Amino acid sequence: MHAARRARLGALLAERGVDAMLVSALPNIRYLTGFSGSNALLLVTGATATLLTDFRYATQVKAEVDPAVEVLIAPDSLWTELWRILGRQARVERLAFETAHLLHQEAQRFLAAGAEGARWRWEPMVDLVEGLREAKDPGEVAEIRAAIAIAEQALGATLPLIQVGMTELAAAGELERALRVAGSEGFPFETIVASGPRSALPHARASTRAIARGDLLLIDFGAIHRGYCADITRTFVVGAPPTDRQREIHALVRESNGSASALVRQGMRGRDADALARDYIERAGFGEAFGHSLGHGIGLEVHEVPYLVKGDRTVLAPGMTFSNEPMICIYGEFGVRLEDHFHMAADGPRWFTRPAHSVDDPFGYEA
Repeated sequence: MHAARRARLGALLAERGVDAMLVSALPNIRYLTGFSGSNALLLVTGATATLLTDFRYATQVKAEVDPAVEVLIAPDSLWTELWRILGRQARVERLAFETAHLLHQEAQRFLAAGAEGARWRWEPMVDLVEGLREAKDPGEVAEIRAAIAIAEQALGATLPLIQVGMTELAAAGELERALRVAGSEGFPFETIVASGPRSALPHARASTRAIARGDLLLIDFGAIHRGYCADITRTFVVGAPPTDRQREIHALVRESNGSASALVRQGMRGRDADALARDYIERAGFGEAFGHSLGHGIGLEVHEVPYLVKGDRTVLAPGMTFSNEPMICIYGEFGVRLEDHFHMAADGPRWFTRPAHSVDDPFGYEA
């Protein structure tokens, strides 16, 4: 699997007339080799791959990386070791690097070091490996599905514990504990628990605010399984029946979510999928309250290309995996976001999560 991915990257490099590529983004390194450590560089040519890491991962790297990859444990700096191995690459003249993932300080360092008598020329590249990652293979789809199952199990365990008077931070703590118990390797982003007026903040942090009776509570959280992410949002009322206003807005967002769920298809562009939900909300008179994009790719990163957003021209293809998360933000009052996940199949979307939940019950349906 990893060898096939590296071969595809090698073919792309050859098409661009590039001899090798330095991969520095850790999710891309994991995608190409299986290595999950926190410090690594990967040099890929058309026929070879060399992974550099440090002594902390000397054992782990043997278990995770296939034997076709040369593994070097750098005695000092990874960059020092890089110059050493580049010196023996007689056929490398044009060397690509990931300009989006390299700190300016690091780029300056290796450009300066490489300039002294070096024969190679650095070529900035953007989203080359990310483009390969857009379409998930069946194994990746299974890992995402497992991550979402963990997230839904954790939410189910947490909901009975949420009560009026509990702080947002306490609710987030209960959810994060449940995620670990259910098997999540970590949290792909900071858990969002936002109640009442704070639910209108698209990326609010959990606070010391106590959840009040009748509040809309927005929970946006994720799980990680074997490196692959889940990202789910549920919004519901705590401790009281929903008001007519809460029910109206929640139903509008749910129907917008459902419109995208039913109509998104292979061959659409990202902007067209976004419009399926956005147009529905705009026709209802809440277009200005939908500043959010419809969705984003999800995989080894919780937000990755491609995106379902206004202006995006990416053609949706089989294997692509997305969130579907329309939101209406009425600042000073409340906000509603409902986030589900699907992957594209030739005959339409296949859903990971069970969408169309009600304002009364994050796992239920409303007739």
